[in-house]
Amino acid sequence: MGAVTAGNEAGKEKEEYRGNTGLNLDEMGEKELRALKLWLFSENIRVQTEQKKLLEMKNHFLKERVQFQEEMKILNQRVTASRQRLRQDEQFFDKKMEILKNGFAQLEADRKAFEREKEAFRKREADAARKSSIHSKVEEMGVFFAGVKNQLALKKRYKDLLKIYHPDNLAGDKEMMQQISREYEHLKRQL
Repeated sequence: MGAVTAGNEAGKEKEEYRGNTGLNLDEMGEKELRALKLWLFSENIRVQTEQKKLLEMKNHFLKERVQFQEEMKILNQRVTASRQRLRQDEQFFDKKMEILKNGFAQLEADRKAFEREKEAFRKREADAARKSSIHSKVEEMGVFFAGVKNQLALKKRYKDLLKIYHPDNLAGDKEMMQQISREYEHLKRQL
């Protein structure tokens, strides 16, 4: 059966060759058949070589495809990691911004509290200045020794005032004591 198939194939080749070249293989000479066989052999080798080249190129492209897929996988992992790091940086920045906002809000509250304390201090200072002006008016008016007409009454009032305003006593005040002494000396010279 193999011989019949080989004969059929040879017959088909003759027909194809006759159709392609317009020559009949039966009419060809021995030299022409050898040339034709040589040509067929070289074409067969060329086709096999081209098939090998195509197979090598296919394998090369498959390798490149696998390598490209691996590179894409690595790049996708890097991009994913970069995006995650960016999200973390954004969250960290948002936290920092929130801390700064809270800090500035606290500073503003502290500033307002300081302004209130400053205003209260100014009011206390004004009250103290008003009270000291009252003390100076009291000194000018001679309230401590009001109604004293003689030397003996002056001396008695001075001793009573010393007992009250002496700096060693609980209600003692050094400035008040100095005022009393000045007023006493002034009145003593006048009487």
